[in-house]
Amino acid sequence: MKTAARTLDLFEAFAAAQKPLNLSELANALQIPVSSCFALVRTLENRGYVYMLAAKKGIYPTKRILDVASKISASDPVLDRVEDELAKLRDTSGETIVFSKRQSDHIVYLDVYDSANSIRYNTQVGDFKMLHASSGGKAFLGAMDEVELDEFIAQLELTRYTPKTLTTPKALLADLAVSRKRGWYANISESVSDLIGLAVTVSLSGELYSISMAGPVYRMKPNLQALVAALLKTQRAIQSAD
Repeated sequence: MKTAARTLDLFEAFAAAQKPLNLSELANALQIPVSSCFALVRTLENRGYVYMLAAKKGIYPTKRILDVASKISASDPVLDRVEDELAKLRDTSGETIVFSKRQSDHIVYLDVYDSANSIRYNTQVGDFKMLHASSGGKAFLGAMDEVELDEFIAQLELTRYTPKTLTTPKALLADLAVSRKRGWYANISESVSDLIGLAVTVSLSGELYSISMAGPVYRMKPNLQALVAALLKTQRAIQSAD
């Protein structure tokens, strides 16, 4: 487990630095001994995932990881079924669109369609968000039956992120009841003060996913109903194609 985590940390360190790193810099970024870092680098070098530049110029990943990731992504059993509709929603709304899956007590972002606006919701694939303070998370909670929901929320940690975060079961359940009735879920300044998130769920081959739209309050709030209509239209299009 430790080696797997360190390998992922290594590639993320290069992504953050966006330049070659020498062994000491890499060990510092990973917070591990230089000897352990050397062993990890040597293993990856032997597998063709990193290469050594000229003496003292550092280490850098090869494109092998990109090739592997591209092949995996191209064969994803879900994302290619929603890609066109989600890209269309991003272009129509002008906001960032996120496709997510619930994992225990949080959601993980499976795909992100970035807004073209300079001021936008910035996130990335693989990010985790808590269920109670994200529009996508609320959509998953709202899909539970009443008994399951009551039991689940009773043990859910309702962390406060902003003054508007719903941090009591009573407040969260009331919000979910309203959202179920209208058919969509919202996070209005509950995770980030100047952010709005809107979400719905879609079922694909019996598996539940969420589609979220997120952007700044000043831009989304005046157009809320039109944005909700676009989100619901996308939900219908994806569900009808399943």
